[in-house]
Amino acid sequence: MLNLIDLRSDTVTQPTPEMREAMYRAELGDDVYGEDPTVNRLQGMAAERMGKEEALFVSSGTMGNLIAVLAQCQRGDEVIMGDLGHTFLFEAGGISALGGIFPHTLPNQPDGTLSLNAIHQAIRPGDVHQPVSRMVILENTHNRCGGVVLSRDYCESVGILARENALKVHLDGARLFNAAVALSTSAKELAAFADTVTFCLSKGLSAPVGSVLCGEHDVIEKARRLRKMLGGGTRQAGVLAAAGIVALDKMVPQLADDHRRAKDLANQLCELPEIEFEIGMPQTNMVFPSVAKNVPLDAATFAKKLAQKGVKVGAVGERRIRMVTHYGIEDEDINATMAAVKEVLSRA
Repeated sequence: MLNLIDLRSDTVTQPTPEMREAMYRAELGDDVYGEDPTVNRLQGMAAERMGKEEALFVSSGTMGNLIAVLAQCQRGDEVIMGDLGHTFLFEAGGISALGGIFPHTLPNQPDGTLSLNAIHQAIRPGDVHQPVSRMVILENTHNRCGGVVLSRDYCESVGILARENALKVHLDGARLFNAAVALSTSAKELAAFADTVTFCLSKGLSAPVGSVLCGEHDVIEKARRLRKMLGGGTRQAGVLAAAGIVALDKMVPQLADDHRRAKDLANQLCELPEIEFEIGMPQTNMVFPSVAKNVPLDAATFAKKLAQKGVKVGAVGERRIRMVTHYGIEDEDINATMAAVKEVLSRA
């Protein structure tokens, strides 16, 4: 039986032994009544880590992003976001389908940013014929742009522009701790400009389920009602929150190892003439190599052949694949991955 190396995403991480023990021993209550002490502890920790007044435990980043928008926008409002952003591409159109909120997409720059001038030009002037500009959404790290990191200075510039134009800012910080580690700063610093921020516990931080939405008291109170409306009210959710507490306490430092292994993998792939890096080398834990055009393999076929060798990767374009390092991937797995890649290419 093959020893499976799963590089499709950091969502495939398994909870650590300490998480499993914490889940088993978690003190529980009914979270819909606000009486689960473990959930309450996680929410307090999350709010402190993000520098916000309060926090709300939700089942996923998609739910957290949706609730953040619904809590701060009205039907017919417009939200400015990147055309490669997760909220636009991968959240099933929820803000429009469920909130009647219009996405105004701008081109993401190669570094994951939105042009400040483009944001300024996108803000509606108050014409009765047009929707009302209400919010800007940024994503850090930015998934589709290669797991790239948005700097604190850039984010602060967006925050200033938003405040000058009475706009809210939401930060999709699914992998915000990866950004903080890459920049040798705190998640709190990177979230300071945002009115609301979500971060994911079940990606690089390795918890089995959950994200947290953080913001001001009034927004989180609205968010709690919206979570219930969307079917996200859970009861003895402390069994899940307990893993999130361990994630925040113990797992952030190991992200640096994920980043190191991603760079090691990319450096080795760079040495192969059949592989190109069209969107650059990894800044965090995501590697986006492309199969050169002179190789008779598209990304889907390449991924299929690698899977037959025990290495799972994601095909994210005609010739581009995604490889994500995470808890559970060790140095020897990088070596085994390279051996599989070389074997597949040698038989192309």
